[in-house]
Amino acid sequence: MAHHHHHSHHHDASRRNLGIAFWINTGFALLEVVGGFYTNSVAILSDALHDFGDSLSLGLAYYFQKKSARVPDESYSYGYKRFSLLGALVNAMVLIIGSVFILQESTQRLSQPQQAAAKGMFVLALIGVAVNGFAMLRLQKGDSLNERGVSLPFLEDVLGWLAVLVASVVMMFASVPVLDPLLSIGIAVFILYNVYKGLREAAKILLQGIPDDVDIKAVRKKVLAIPGVIGVHDLHTWTMDGQYNIMTLHVTLEPTTFEKSNDVKREIRQRLSNMNLHHLTIETETEGEECSLREC
Repeated sequence: MAHHHHHSHHHDASRRNLGIAFWINTGFALLEVVGGFYTNSVAILSDALHDFGDSLSLGLAYYFQKKSARVPDESYSYGYKRFSLLGALVNAMVLIIGSVFILQESTQRLSQPQQAAAKGMFVLALIGVAVNGFAMLRLQKGDSLNERGVSLPFLEDVLGWLAVLVASVVMMFASVPVLDPLLSIGIAVFILYNVYKGLREAAKILLQGIPDDVDIKAVRKKVLAIPGVIGVHDLHTWTMDGQYNIMTLHVTLEPTTFEKSNDVKREIRQRLSNMNLHHLTIETETEGEECSLREC
């Protein structure tokens, strides 16, 4: 019960962080539209379009995070935790499209550089770094893959606004209009690399890979150290959403210990209580007993 309340608290915090990030991003995107026309900056207007795309992904992430908190039912016996991955995948697609758009715009600006209002860009850049930095830090402190995934657009925006800040300062003193698109290309490549890492993590979860925070060897060692346990097989572990880890295992007992199998199960649960396992299923059998699920 205590774990249920703890997990529920994480879901509430995740939804709250995503909701705050959505309104911050949408509000700032509207400000960018006004600022882009005021400074005659195509880069800022392009970033406004990109931010509206981020708002869409944030809204979807908030919806999927809320849905993932639903309890198990007749349709999904493990619950809806994995739905949060859908938000992370949609967000990755938006980031890829946005980064490709930035690369295209930056390449065009390299061949046809345009001078913008440097002072106006400088003011907007300061606001952009502060607003997006706050949202990014808030999401990066979250526990869910969904939150960490949607923190990437804000990381992209912070880096983008830092580039605008540097470019605006330089343009106050010299005419170097190609500086902004060059920095934008570097940022887009960096973000695409981070998207790749996020997609790799999501793919591992969907393919039921062993969670990074679960030590299979240590689990097996702790179970085998229990008196009366002579073997462990069919040990499987996976994660639902990067946080909620599941494990199943078969334990072979000495014939004299089998009568106390419930005590052994309690001992196993106690010894594995600090191993980042949240749903544990244990089957017991005696040596020589045929196990239909035993792997060759």
